[in-house]
Amino acid sequence: MLTDPADLDAAFRDGPHDVLRRAYDRHGPLVYTFCRRSVGAELANDVTQEVFITAWRQRHRFDPERGVLAGWLVGIARNKVLETLRRRQLHLIDDHDAAAPEIVSPDSVGALADRMLLADALGELPVRMQRLISMAFHEELTHAEIAARTGLPLGTVKSDIRRGLERLRRCVDRADD
Repeated sequence: MLTDPADLDAAFRDGPHDVLRRAYDRHGPLVYTFCRRSVGAELANDVTQEVFITAWRQRHRFDPERGVLAGWLVGIARNKVLETLRRRQLHLIDDHDAAAPEIVSPDSVGALADRMLLADALGELPVRMQRLISMAFHEELTHAEIAARTGLPLGTVKSDIRRGLERLRRCVDRADD
C-alpha cells in the first residue's frame, strides 16, 4: 500500500487504476473543501469529480520531479472552479437576471487555493519543522531567537526552516502550473 505521499505521487502517473482511489482518498478532502469554499456546497461534488476525472485522463502530464500531486490537483481544481464560476456568470447574464453577477477574480480563487494548499502541505511536514516555521512566521522570531528558545543549534534551525519552506514552495509552484 502507498502510505507515503511521495510514493503516491510517483505512482500516480503510471500506476494502476487503484492509485486513483488512493489519490482521491488522500487529496479528495483538500480538493472538495477548496471547491466548496469557491463554488458552494451545491456544485462542490461535481467540480471535485471533474478534477479527478481530468487528473486521471491527463496523468501523463504529471511530473513528480516538478512538484507534488496535491499541488497539481489544486491547480486543476482552480481551473475547474474558474470555469464553473464563469459558466454561472454567463448563465445569469443570458437569463437577464435582474441581479448583476458577481465578478470572479482569478486572483481571489488562486489565493484561496494557495492558502489551502499551504495549510495542507504544512500539516505534512515533520512536527519540528512545522513548529520552527510557525515561530519564524507567526511569532516573527529570528533564527537566533528560535535557536535560543528551542535549544536547537542555529544551523539546525536554519536548515529545517529552509527545507520546510522549499517543500511548501514545491506545493504552491505545482498548483501554479
